[in-house]
Amino acid sequence: QVQLVESGGGLVQAGGSLRLSCAASGRTFSSSTMGWFRQAPGKERGFVAAITWTSSTYYVDSVKGRFTVSRDNAKNTVYLQMDSLKPEDTAIYYCAAEFPIVRNRGDAQTVRYWGQGTQVTVSS
Repeated sequence: QVQLVESGGGLVQAGGSLRLSCAASGRTFSSSTMGWFRQAPGKERGFVAAITWTSSTYYVDSVKGRFTVSRDNAKNTVYLQMDSLKPEDTAIYYCAAEFPIVRNRGDAQTVRYWGQGTQVTVSS
C-alpha cells in the first residue's frame, strides 16, 4: 500500500522559514514526478512546486525565488524549503506523487497519490 507522509508544518511569523518533508513508502518514486500542492480555506487545491525524476523543477509564480523543491531518491523523500513566508502562504500543504507537468505546472486532477496534508500558518 502506497503512503505519503508529510511532516514539518507549523506556525511561523511572516518572513520566517519552514521545511516540509514527504516520505513515501510502499513503492519507489525515483522515476516519477513528485511535488506539492496547497489548499487555503474556501479555495481549490492548487499547484505549488514539482520535481521530475531528472530533477527539473517547476514552481507557481507566487513562490518563485522563495520556495525550493528537492528530492532524495535513496530515502524516497521529497522536500519543500519555504523561505520569506507570507501570510498568503497559509494553507494545508499536500505532498503529491505521479502527475504530469503540462505548461510548466501540475494539475491536482491528475495526481495519482496524495499525502494527508500538513498545516502551514504564517502570522503577520
